[in-house]
Amino acid sequence: MRVLLVGGGGREHALALGLAGDPSVEALVAAPGNPGIAAVAELREVNSVDPAAVAALAVDTAADLVVIGPEAPLVAGVADAVRAKGVPVFGPSAEAARLEGSKAFAKDVMTAAGVPTAGAYTCTDPESVRKALDEFGAPYVVKNDGLAAGKGVVVTDDRTVAEAHAAECGRVVIEEYLAGPEVSLFVVTDGEAALPLLPAQDFKRVGDGDTGPNTGGMGAYAPLPWAPPGLVDEVMRDVVHPTLAELRRRGTPFAGLLYVGLAITAAGPRVIEFNARFGDPETQVVLALLETPLAGLLHAAATGALAAHPPLRWRDGAAVTVVVAAEGYPASPRTGDPITGADRPGVIHAGTRRDADGTLRSAGGRVLCGTATGADLAAARDSAYDLVRGIELAGSHHRTDIAAAAVEGRITIPG
Repeated sequence: MRVLLVGGGGREHALALGLAGDPSVEALVAAPGNPGIAAVAELREVNSVDPAAVAALAVDTAADLVVIGPEAPLVAGVADAVRAKGVPVFGPSAEAARLEGSKAFAKDVMTAAGVPTAGAYTCTDPESVRKALDEFGAPYVVKNDGLAAGKGVVVTDDRTVAEAHAAECGRVVIEEYLAGPEVSLFVVTDGEAALPLLPAQDFKRVGDGDTGPNTGGMGAYAPLPWAPPGLVDEVMRDVVHPTLAELRRRGTPFAGLLYVGLAITAAGPRVIEFNARFGDPETQVVLALLETPLAGLLHAAATGALAAHPPLRWRDGAAVTVVVAAEGYPASPRTGDPITGADRPGVIHAGTRRDADGTLRSAGGRVLCGTATGADLAAARDSAYDLVRGIELAGSHHRTDIAAAAVEGRITIPG
């Protein structure tokens, strides 16, 4: 199988490693890729949000499967253009990708499907914003309606901050706050059949103890030793299958990766958000534990054959990933600094570039992450931090508490 992977971040490096490790893959091309992906794939330049350009590259590389990593190409209709060329593609249509591209659209789908989620209002002017904030009270949850690279959500007790974020975004969804630990569940689907992957937990706040502004994610771990028994079955029954059925009813079936972000509240699981692709950095830990060949799984979803796919197989143990971020991230990350210690197994590249002389440099806010597996969560955590300690990047920062509460048994479910 010849595979074209679209994207060049940490999630795509993890995907590239999984795809390259599938014995059925004879050639892997990544566009645009990054220095880490270059170790396992041929890199090609492409404007990833140009549907015609990506479709032409799929034909040029004789791809048997195209895997689209980031959200922006999906919302731009890249999957539609590739499918129009007759090439199987793992990723939803532009219309179905509105589940991520518009928070208001996702809420409408959830309401129609009877999916348990937070109460919410879509607001476009200061008066409606004030009314929604008054009704729900603090903590205030204000979400940019459109794509914001994981940084469009503000959760704050400060009313002024909430109103300022709403004004900056223009169109926002204001929600009631959901109290409880968060869970990320990835579901591979062909629009009808659906296979859940292992639940994971990520860490959105930049600082230890969940302090500071939201980021694209500062670390993650899987599996979740504290998760209630039957959680995945409940989410598949009450969230995933009703959502897929509603999208089919609307004539826009969702085929690809459905990311379900959940809060485990006193009343049970409630959906925080949907994404239309693998999440970053949860992908790094989930795929590190997946034993089933990845390309075959994604090809089955892309060709409507998922119902016949064998049950997924998982490695024993646990996985942890810790993100190393550039100085100034998330507000104004500094780039161009040299990096050492990154070319080791387990170090996933995200925002990096390589000079002609071979020097590796930072090229984004989230630069690298140390991803490790272990016999249990504590061992995986120790190994991940060992990897991080071996990375040299001036001014960089990382959280020191990824997976610590789970290891120490400090995560509780309200009620």
